[in-house]
Amino acid sequence: MLARTSATADKTMSNRLPYWRLSSFYFFYFALLGGIAPFIALYLDHLGFSAARIGELVAIPMVMRCIAPNLWAWLADRTQQRLRIVRFSALCTLLSFALILLGKSYAWLALIMVLHAFFWHAILAQFEVITLAHLGAEGDRYSQLRLWGSVGFVLIVVGFGYLFDQVGLDYYPGAILLIMAGIVLSSYWVPSEPQDTAVHKQSITDKTAVRTPQLLPIAIFLACVTLMQLSHGPYYTFLTLHLIDLDYSRAVIGWLWALGVVAEIALFVIMPWLLRYIALQHIIVISLLLAALRWWLLGYYADNLPLLLFIQLLHAATFGSFHAASIHFVQRFFSPHKQGQGQGLYVSFSGVGGALGALYAGYTWQPLGAELTFAIASAIAVLATVLAFFGLRSHSAIRH
Repeated sequence: MLARTSATADKTMSNRLPYWRLSSFYFFYFALLGGIAPFIALYLDHLGFSAARIGELVAIPMVMRCIAPNLWAWLADRTQQRLRIVRFSALCTLLSFALILLGKSYAWLALIMVLHAFFWHAILAQFEVITLAHLGAEGDRYSQLRLWGSVGFVLIVVGFGYLFDQVGLDYYPGAILLIMAGIVLSSYWVPSEPQDTAVHKQSITDKTAVRTPQLLPIAIFLACVTLMQLSHGPYYTFLTLHLIDLDYSRAVIGWLWALGVVAEIALFVIMPWLLRYIALQHIIVISLLLAALRWWLLGYYADNLPLLLFIQLLHAATFGSFHAASIHFVQRFFSPHKQGQGQGLYVSFSGVGGALGALYAGYTWQPLGAELTFAIASAIAVLATVLAFFGLRSHSAIRH
C-alpha cells in the first residue's frame, strides 16, 4: 500500500513537471554560451586585439562569475524570489550587452563585459534550484532537462560557423542579442517553484543530503572545481584561433565544437544510470583524469583530424559528467534552504578557475605557443585528479 502511494505521488509529480518550459530556458541559456565560448575570441581578434588583451577581456566575465553568484544567491535565499531574480537578470543581461552597439574600444568592451556578466552569472545557479524544486524526488531526471541546453549550444555553434563564413563577423553582436532575447522570453514562460516542494526537498534530504556541515569534502570539491575550470582556460579562450592556425575552416570548427556537445548530450542521457551505479567520487576523478588526457592531446595532436574527433568526444567527461556530478554533490552537501548558496559557490569557484585560466592562456599563448599552454592545462588537471582521489575517498556521501 505504501509503495502504491509512493508510486502515485511520483507519477503525479512527473505529470506536473513543466518539462518543455524548463527545457526551453536551458536551450536558450546554453545557446548563448555556444555563441560566446567558441566565437568571442575570434570576434575580438577580428577587432584587432592582441592575445593578451583578448585573454583579459575573456577573463572579466569569469571574474564576475566569482562575485555575482554569491551575491544573488544570498538575495535569493533571503527573499525566496528566485524566478523574479532570473527574469530581472536576463533582461539586464540583454540591455547591458546592447551597449556594444555604441562602441568597441577596449575600455568600453571591458565595461560591457563587467555589466552583462554580473547579471548573466546571476541566472544559472538560481535556475538550477528552481529546476530541482520542480523535479522534487525525481532529481535524477535533471540531466534529461539539461541536455536541451546542449542541443541549443550545438545548433548555435554550427549555425554561427556557417553564418560567419558567409557574412563575416560584423554581424556577431546582433546575433548574440537575439539569443539573449530568447533567454528573456523563455524566463517568462517558466512557472514558479511548486508550493509543495518542501515535502520533496525533505525527502531528498532524508535520502541523500548531509545534514551536518562537512567542510573538508566541500573545500576539496571546490578546489577541484577551480582547478578543472583553470585547465579549461586555453580551450574556451583560444581553441577556435588554434584550429584556424591549423587551417581548419570556421564551418568545420563549428562542427568540432558541436561534436563535443553531442557527446555531452549522450552523457546526460545515461547520467541517471551512472549516478545509480557509480560513486560520485569516481565520476569526478575519471572526469578530471580524462581532462588531463584531452588537453595534452589537443596541444600536440590537434592537426590530426581523426584524433581531434576523439579529443572532442572527451567533452562528455571534461564538462558533462563533471558538471552533473557537481550539481548532485551540491544537492547532497547543502541543506534545502541553502541550495541557492551552494549552487552559487559552485558557480563562483568555477569562475575563479575560469578567470585565472583565461588570463594564463592569454599571457602564455604567444610566448610559449599552443603546445606548452595546453601542457600546463593538462598538468593542472592531473593535480586536480590527485586531490579528488585522495581527498574525497573517505566520505560516504560521495562514495554512494
